[in-house]
Amino acid sequence: MSLSSKRGLRAIRNALLVAASAPLALSASANAETAATDGSVRFGSWGVDLASRDSKANPGDDFERFASGAWMDATEIPADKPSNSVGSEVNDRNQDRLQKIVTSSSKDSQLGALYSSWMDEARLEQLDAAPLKADLDEISAIKTKAQFTSKMVDSFSDFGSTLFALGVLPDPANPTINIAFAGTSGLGLPDRDYYLLDKYKPQRDAYRAYIQRTLELTQTPNASAAADTILAFETEIAKLSWTQADLRNLDKLNNPMTPAELAAYAPGIDWNRYLAELKISTPKIVVGDNTAVKALAALYDATPLETLKLWQRFKVTNQASDYLSKRFVDNKFQFTKTLTGASTLRPRWRRGIDQIDGRLGEVLGQTYVQQYFSPQSKAMMEQLVTNLKAAAAIRIKGNSWMEDATKQAALAKLDRMDVMVGYPDKFRDYSKLEMKADDLYGNVKRSSAFEWDYTLSDLNQPVDRKKWAMSPATVNAYNGGLENKIVFPAGILQPPYFDPQADAAVNYGAIGAVIGHEIMHGFDDQGRKIDASGAIRDWWTPADGERFKKLTDELGKQYASYEAAPGVFINPDLTMGENIGDMSGLEVAYEAYKISLGGKPSPVIDGLTGDQRFFLAFAQAWRGEQRPDAIKTQVASDPHSPRRYRVIGPLRNLDAWYAAFNVQPGTKFYIPPEKRVRIW
Repeated sequence: MSLSSKRGLRAIRNALLVAASAPLALSASANAETAATDGSVRFGSWGVDLASRDSKANPGDDFERFASGAWMDATEIPADKPSNSVGSEVNDRNQDRLQKIVTSSSKDSQLGALYSSWMDEARLEQLDAAPLKADLDEISAIKTKAQFTSKMVDSFSDFGSTLFALGVLPDPANPTINIAFAGTSGLGLPDRDYYLLDKYKPQRDAYRAYIQRTLELTQTPNASAAADTILAFETEIAKLSWTQADLRNLDKLNNPMTPAELAAYAPGIDWNRYLAELKISTPKIVVGDNTAVKALAALYDATPLETLKLWQRFKVTNQASDYLSKRFVDNKFQFTKTLTGASTLRPRWRRGIDQIDGRLGEVLGQTYVQQYFSPQSKAMMEQLVTNLKAAAAIRIKGNSWMEDATKQAALAKLDRMDVMVGYPDKFRDYSKLEMKADDLYGNVKRSSAFEWDYTLSDLNQPVDRKKWAMSPATVNAYNGGLENKIVFPAGILQPPYFDPQADAAVNYGAIGAVIGHEIMHGFDDQGRKIDASGAIRDWWTPADGERFKKLTDELGKQYASYEAAPGVFINPDLTMGENIGDMSGLEVAYEAYKISLGGKPSPVIDGLTGDQRFFLAFAQAWRGEQRPDAIKTQVASDPHSPRRYRVIGPLRNLDAWYAAFNVQPGTKFYIPPEKRVRIW
């Protein structure tokens, strides 16, 4: 069972490991792009796609259109995607590269065997539901709650679901040692609100229909009534679940207990058995959404065994569906498209490359970086990061509202922040993971078990800050939270985010803003609760904490006014950390760009000043379009604001943007200087 399906624990990890959610898109006007020798795409001659602009748009009314309006008018979202953006098209191009690596690998290799098993559709059709039989028979044979508890344990390394998710993360009190974290799980829709609010009724109805169809595919008796039972059970879970905003609040998530204290706090499940079968032996467990864990244990105790078995039967089939015959795959897509708006399933080979990058990412990544990430790019990126950290220090030192004691603690944290570029210093060893060309179902099970063993190998061990949580080919970046590090995989380090041949203003406006975003996550509304060592503690003076809260409240009011889709407004309590990262990261990137000029004036290129090129590059790095259903899902469950407001939201608080484009009072997004939010 993937960690992403474990809601409570996923939220804890998200609070401590903050991804940029990079704007996964790079299609532009053909005459504005040129192909580079490495197969990437270069915008124009210096890094900005001039042809994609809408010269009729007023920058102060809609800078997104000003920077990319012509592209937006000419570009349609592919039928198999919820959105089209710079990052998604960079990701597609990466997949083309990865496919070449995989298909040139021996069929007997791990890469070749997994891909062959995925692409052998004829065998999957022949097998149909047969691989499921043993798993479903095992559920049918369960006679007691104790046996069901064991089945939930199995889901950590197999198909199925659990109500109580566990994982391994650094100890918030002593971040040099890894300990266990626990949280809730069990929901099949993106968030609790999907079960409880009327505006999500279409998706809820689609989910209920999917449950019934899935049960019918497995010949479950009385599938309609069973679907009602399962949805009712998950609705009860939703009622006791925390909101997404609460699930990112470190003050609420940091609840250490001994195993004995957990057993006394949340009776209703045999915690001793649960932990023992998970091979978790630890003196302390941080219980994230603790009140939900307590309530869920009581719900588990009160729920009839037959209801739990029906629920698990559906969960196993749901998770296994991607690895079965076409009727299972199509059945699942019929539901998931209601969450994304996509009308066509992505090509099978692309889904297969996703599987390989997810399960063998550092095997695949070794060849990827050899072929597509040059030493020159790595060296230039490291210099960019040096300048970004220097710029962040300048911003912290010059902060007018912060006392010196807090500034010094912030600077100490910044100084100790590790930066990792491209790929890990040491790649993982996958030699014990067996892959067979004729056994997709088994390959996935063996991979899941391998990953759980890998997770457990860190328990009670010193934290290895050199380990990566993303594969080298990933088009994204992240801040490591309790490890006080930022990580930039090679996958994102290509045009238009980063190009060794591009104008400096472009690199600082694009990848520089991403770097700045990740750096400043260390000082957002949750990152500020983590000190230089990675421990969760309050290192701020009380007065500084109050002033910071007033500033974030003002920023929150701005974001709460943004209607991302009809009737759907951004939740600032959920998105505050990312909004601070976006705004402060852009300010830091702008400061770093000025540092890179060494006191010299920036040249004018194609009639554009350096500042104009910087802000255009920033906006074009976020250009894209999303389907309304995808926006609705994002606003409900994702701590990142929709991409349009990741452009507009930061810019309208930056004085330099107003000056660069002569933005005047009376335009839609104009904010008077005295009301602009200035946090870092």
